[in-house]
Amino acid sequence: QVQLVESGGGSVQAGGSLTLSCAISRYTNGINYWGWFRQAPGKEREGVAGIYISGSSTVYADPVKGRFTISQDNAKKMMYLQMNSLKLDDTAMYYCAAWWDYSNFKSLRPPSVGYWGRGTQVTVSS
Repeated sequence: QVQLVESGGGSVQAGGSLTLSCAISRYTNGINYWGWFRQAPGKEREGVAGIYISGSSTVYADPVKGRFTISQDNAKKMMYLQMNSLKLDDTAMYYCAAWWDYSNFKSLRPPSVGYWGRGTQVTVSS
């Protein structure tokens, strides 16, 4: 069983920064992508950023482009999300996920088949 565990969430003032981390217990055949998704109260889960397993390709949702950076360290089985210039609208539960479907990577639609962490809360205040 593949397990993902997020960490690094917290409360921060608008304009501040946070770095989220995601630890994956093991790789399994077929996992090609992993990424970050978020869900605010009353809203659907949305894609934030994705990265190809080798790190050679990344994709970002428009609201976070230029502010967030996704990265990975395969040797450590870790993925990161550096979040800068945080806004009130960034407040959400953030989830990391690992999956194998290219269409979910390209579109940042939450994969229906894959592995998910339990989430870490990010709260941005004014």
